[in-house]
Amino acid sequence: MARTNELGLVTLKDSDLMLAHAEDDVRGLSVVDAEGAPVGEVDDLVVDEEERRARFLVVTAGGFLGLGKAKRLVPVDTVTDVDDVVHVERSSGEVHALEFDPELEPWPDVEGVYRAYGYAPFWGPGYIPPRFFGRS
Repeated sequence: MARTNELGLVTLKDSDLMLAHAEDDVRGLSVVDAEGAPVGEVDDLVVDEEERRARFLVVTAGGFLGLGKAKRLVPVDTVTDVDDVVHVERSSGEVHALEFDPELEPWPDVEGVYRAYGYAPFWGPGYIPPRFFGRS
């Protein structure tokens, strides 16, 4: 069941969408910060339905046996490289500070998430979407 917000964003695993660039599908990869510290794992991607581009990573961390995992929404703009892991320019602490619970709040304030990370939102003028280069 796809949950679309007012901006036309939907989680990839809850939809039948295909990404505009298949190599941008980084689900299942570990995420590390600029220092190489573990941040979590890419559980899902939040996709713009119209352009079929990933706009956010849904990064999970913590928990035990699938219980208590925390989810964080991370703009793809933070991705600096993708090889066998996803590298983000923010520290693990910065990412972990922005937890959300999709059961209580299916769509956090995405503009607020962009603000918290210091990026202009994708719907703004002149925005150039990043791509996850380096994936085979």
